[in-house]
Amino acid sequence: MRPLLCCLGLAALLGPCLACPSACSCSIKKNGRLLAECAYKDLQEVPNGLSSNVTILTLSANKIGWLGQGSFTEVPEVQSLWLGYNQIGLVEPGAFALLVHLKNLDLSHNKIADFPWQDLRNLSGLQILKMNNNRLAGLPRDAFRSLKDLRSLWLNDNELTTLAEGTFDNLPSLSQLQIFNNPFNCSCKVFWLKKWTENTSVSITKGGSTLCVAPSKLKGKAVTDIPDHHCVAPSVQLTYLSNLDNTVTYDGLTLTLHCSVAGSPPPEIRWKIQTSSRRVEISGPNVARDGNVKQSQERFLVFKNGTMAIPNFSKEDEGIYTCLAVNDVGTRDVSVNVALAGSENPAEDLLRDDPQASHLGGRSCYKGDEMDPSGAGEKLVIVYHMPRESKSRAGGAVPQVHLGTLLLALGIALRC
Repeated sequence: MRPLLCCLGLAALLGPCLACPSACSCSIKKNGRLLAECAYKDLQEVPNGLSSNVTILTLSANKIGWLGQGSFTEVPEVQSLWLGYNQIGLVEPGAFALLVHLKNLDLSHNKIADFPWQDLRNLSGLQILKMNNNRLAGLPRDAFRSLKDLRSLWLNDNELTTLAEGTFDNLPSLSQLQIFNNPFNCSCKVFWLKKWTENTSVSITKGGSTLCVAPSKLKGKAVTDIPDHHCVAPSVQLTYLSNLDNTVTYDGLTLTLHCSVAGSPPPEIRWKIQTSSRRVEISGPNVARDGNVKQSQERFLVFKNGTMAIPNFSKEDEGIYTCLAVNDVGTRDVSVNVALAGSENPAEDLLRDDPQASHLGGRSCYKGDEMDPSGAGEKLVIVYHMPRESKSRAGGAVPQVHLGTLLLALGIALRC
């Protein structure tokens, strides 16, 4: 009688551990892990009734079409989850977020176009991620950032046309990557991938099949064969332009800066201005060909050729002026710190206040003079001669500005 009671007690203890949906078969492996085998059962959703201590769940080759936020709440201890060869097209945010013990996740051969990438943030122990043969058209740059243990990543046979630079950064354990059979547009946005593959120790399976489908001149070529001259990082040069030297102005000083850029594709020019009272960012020209200003509230006039003019430049406009050159390969910038000073004898003040300016002599700066970018925000001091009072053409007394000298206090060329 006592042996029978012991057996009944043991069965009562094991019963909850072996809870298993009727469509599945469950067993304890030699290593003590609990396996729930539910493959090839024509299941249309994740079955209910799974034991809470299931560590291996196989749901491959079913007809599951969606994964909800609560699809796996019954199996919080799962370490291997196999969902390949289903019809999954919808994955709700939070579907995987609580599976913190997950090491292997297979979602291959489904219909996934959108995925809740934020769910991966909690899966720091994930080692294998298979998302191949889906409909993924893009990935966030930080999709895999938290996966420090990820060893194998399968993204092949999707609809990826580009990848953001840094997609595979912060993956110290990555040893295998599959990205072949994607319709890559080999613009300069994926040029980083060529450089990365040349320098990485990661094994890129079937690298020769990672081909370009666009542009037409690169169609059929491997991503690794994108010509270096096809993509060149920007360079930028900032120049002070002056047509005010040795002239008298009655409407105030107009400061003009010209930003010259080079690169392939041709870089876009952007400006950032930081003064004591405001910050301004200007992307592209705001002065049309006909001279109309697109943003009438801005007093910084930016032209298509890279020139910026600030009419009636005053002490309030002193600050750091930065030109940025941006293309698909990268960004470069150069800055100048502009200050304004008045003097009745500018030449003497320059030599007294800045002995290094003595090499300038009586030279004035003309169109094409350059400023040095060796440090962020080289200082450009405009020193002008302003007599106390001068008769205007109409006979009234108005301030008179005579631009005497342009001091480039910390160098001659601004170039990046």
